[in-house]
Amino acid sequence: MDNDRGSVSIFFIIITLAVVAATGLVVDGGRKMTALAEARDLADNAARACAQNLDATLARTGVQALDAPAAIAAGQGFLSAAGRSGTVGISPADDQECVVTVSIDVDNVFLPGSFTVSSTQTARGLSLP
Repeated sequence: MDNDRGSVSIFFIIITLAVVAATGLVVDGGRKMTALAEARDLADNAARACAQNLDATLARTGVQALDAPAAIAAGQGFLSAAGRSGTVGISPADDQECVVTVSIDVDNVFLPGSFTVSSTQTARGLSLP
């Protein structure tokens, strides 16, 4: 009797699916990590651009505070120049701190669906004496 007929085909299909799934996890996971690093970098640099806009009038009196409209515009300008969008604001608890959040949508290559990665970074504006 030849009862083992087709058993190699089923084994081959299962192994092939496992290899494709593992490849998908590696490739799509790598894309997610790359997108997260990009989101962190963009948010960090936009926060830095934002925090460079101290209010000169207040700085002359010894008070350090950001020029909120200019700071937010600088952060948004950096994100726009990079071809990305995000939120830029001044921390309500600290008027010297910029808070930037960047989200990036990434489509999967192997696995079904897509995902969004997000990063929030802050930077403080300080003038040197």
